[in-house]
Amino acid sequence: MAEAMPPTRSIGNLLTVTRGRGRLHWTDVFTYAYLLMGVFLMFGPVVWLVLSSFKTPAGLVEFPPTFLPLGQVEVTVEGYDKPLPLFKAQLEDGTTKDLAQIRRIGIVSQMVDPANPEDTYRVSINDREPIREFRLATENYRDPLERFNFLSYLQNSVIVTAAATIVTLLINSMAAYGLSIYEFRGRNAIMLFVIGTLMIPITIILVPVYLVVTHMGMINSLWAVILPGAATPTGVFLLRQYMLTIPRDLIEAARMDKASEWAIYWRVVLPLAMPAIAVLAIFSIMWRWNEFLWPLIVLNRSEVYTLQVGLNAFQGELDVQWHYILAMTVVTLIPVVLVFAFLQKFITTGIASSGMK
Repeated sequence: MAEAMPPTRSIGNLLTVTRGRGRLHWTDVFTYAYLLMGVFLMFGPVVWLVLSSFKTPAGLVEFPPTFLPLGQVEVTVEGYDKPLPLFKAQLEDGTTKDLAQIRRIGIVSQMVDPANPEDTYRVSINDREPIREFRLATENYRDPLERFNFLSYLQNSVIVTAAATIVTLLINSMAAYGLSIYEFRGRNAIMLFVIGTLMIPITIILVPVYLVVTHMGMINSLWAVILPGAATPTGVFLLRQYMLTIPRDLIEAARMDKASEWAIYWRVVLPLAMPAIAVLAIFSIMWRWNEFLWPLIVLNRSEVYTLQVGLNAFQGELDVQWHYILAMTVVTLIPVVLVFAFLQKFITTGIASSGMK
């Protein structure tokens, strides 16, 4: 008889499963509370960032802060060129009325009745409350993309990330191939030396690397961002440990068939190490996309700015345009989130699985 297929669980059944039979067990309450806390800690700041990116500059600095993006309601009053902000004001006789503010002098607001522009009032700022509505400040996204050349910054970041990832995968895979396939004296010592470079802070090598890049004439060039960090000890270690699991019989069989070392590397080892290469590609994309310090040092012209350096342009000595910074931060997060969402399965399979298909 054919083996019966196990029943599939829906998402609703999975979320409502309990340890107790038909009732909640104390472990169920603890488990769901722990998971909800983890979801809040992981996604709460992201949700707050996205909602804050649609707030106006005034909405970002108000206290107490609001969770949703709210905007001041404005009305057009006859006799005034610009729309005036609307408030719910409490008058001296104790009544409340919707009034538009003409101007504010100290703690006193001069206000007008939108229905009767001839009626003006003087109201203390403590006796009025702004009338707000849910409003998305889409200009936070539109202005940087149209006025501040952020599309060019996006293009530069894509070029740097793609080129640096390709160069990183090529160099690291070749180094890992030599340290894993070939057997020679001092191989483990070289690997320890490569791993030991992880303990060197980047601030120590900034000046020497900058002098080398300057001598090669790559300042204000995207190659100055792509090439210095191409060889990573983490990538060499990850690929080498994965390539060590590839059976030597495959290598020897390829050599008996008179395959060159390049053919063995390209046609035998790389296809088997593809899961680990995918993991390194994910890491490289995230590293290069979010890199800020080194591009800030070697890129001085706005034409070659990457996204992270472009965000720094909104921060001045006396004013910080937080609404633009938050909006463009969301834009910079989108590619990384998409790459991680579609390739996250390789993080576990690339480390846990073996080199054989």
